Amino acid sequence: MSLTSTSIDPSRFRDALGYYASGITVITSLVDATPIGFTCQSFYSVSMNPPLVSFSVMASSGSYPAIRRAGRFAVNILAADQAHISSQFARRGQDKWQGVDWQASPLGNPIITGSLHWLDCQIHAEHVAGDHLIVIGEVLAMGQQKPASAQPLLYFRGQYRDIAEAVDA
Repeated sequence: MSLTSTSIDPSRFRDALGYYASGITVITSLVDATPIGFTCQSFYSVSMNPPLVSFSVMASSGSYPAIRRAGRFAVNILAADQAHISSQFARRGQDKWQGVDWQASPLGNPIITGSLHWLDCQIHAEHVAGDHLIVIGEVLAMGQQKPASAQPLLYFRGQYRDIAEAVDA
């Protein structure tokens, strides 16, 4: 079997990436007094000095162009009991904010009530990468909403998991 390939089957590639457990975030912003947001599992730290984080979003995203116009966003790191929030913000074309409590961050971005932690960012850079955009944000404020002992919402092999399930799977 060859270790290199010129043609990667997209469904097999997606399945392979499913073996990488990730946390779940909701990226939010407020544009023209309207809250917007989307679920994102492609989130990571970039730099400690200056404090930079990054997320990847589909280039065809319906939400991201408004966030780009705003020039700022919040990262809501979801707690284990917020799978319904993740699912709600992953949908297209529906009122993602129905029944979701939030408050404004120092930059005016929506902070989802009950998330583990939030980071308030301004857009620092954006890069095209295939069918996605890599967005880098500079963290200007942050806050914790739950105790340090609270568990994160994880996604592994196509399902929401808790830490014990991810270890046992």
